[in-house]
Amino acid sequence: MQASDVKKVSVLGAGLMGSGIAQVCSQAGISVIMRDIKDEFLEKGMKGIKDGLGKVVSKGKMTQEDANEIIGRIETTTDLAKAASEADLIIEAIPEDMKLKKEVYKEVSQNASENTIIASNTSTLSINDMAASVKNPQNFLGLHFFNPAPVMKLLEVVKGKKTSDDVVQFGRDFATRVGKTPVVCIDSPGFIANRVALPIMIEAVTALEEGVASKEDIDTAMELGYNHPMGPLKLADLVGIDTVLHSIKSVGDKIKSPKWKAPKLLEEMVKEGKLGRKTGRGFYEYPPK
Repeated sequence: MQASDVKKVSVLGAGLMGSGIAQVCSQAGISVIMRDIKDEFLEKGMKGIKDGLGKVVSKGKMTQEDANEIIGRIETTTDLAKAASEADLIIEAIPEDMKLKKEVYKEVSQNASENTIIASNTSTLSINDMAASVKNPQNFLGLHFFNPAPVMKLLEVVKGKKTSDDVVQFGRDFATRVGKTPVVCIDSPGFIANRVALPIMIEAVTALEEGVASKEDIDTAMELGYNHPMGPLKLADLVGIDTVLHSIKSVGDKIKSPKWKAPKLLEEMVKEGKLGRKTGRGFYEYPPK
């Protein structure tokens, strides 16, 4: 199947990433089924999409008519069999729990057609391990979008051991179709972006712990010295301190290197509920939304 042949995409998960991916696909003119386990999750996901598009409209970057068309192309359901059977491409964006993902993939495989391409949006888990749960592992790959999906231009296309070359090319072409820039890598802990970015975050937090410099100066050093658009501590707050900690541990468990040890400060912040922007406090404080 060619990326241009995709008429309908099913996105499994209506959280921040799932709803963002659904919006990206719909903005590219593709019909979308967004599936989650409860209607309340779907309603929250759709509200996030509507609110996000509303801000774009208010800035004059999109008409309300275009926003309505994007919203109109997104259907919601709690029926996994329906979502799997009606899609040309299935993108899984559920929590980073391998057992849960494998359970979902088994049901998806029972209902999807032989030619359906299945992708995971995972940022840290093994594509090879997940592919073992589907009937046609040659049609399975990673499509790792970045948060927020409607804004971030990068899409990591991850090739598993059994992913066919045609499906990797499909991933590249699909990324371009939905307005993203693809990079391709093999299934490896952290893929490309997290493999490089997380050690920078670890060192930034460690420098803060050791009193090397203030959080502001650490971030400014990376922003102005290395032209990073956002310092590593600000970025950790944006991603979520709990998510950063989980990612460090997940990748570190596979790489087995001392440099991947999570700083104690991150552990303490998670215990205290200082999770970054989503809780109003992280390395910085944020006004309530």
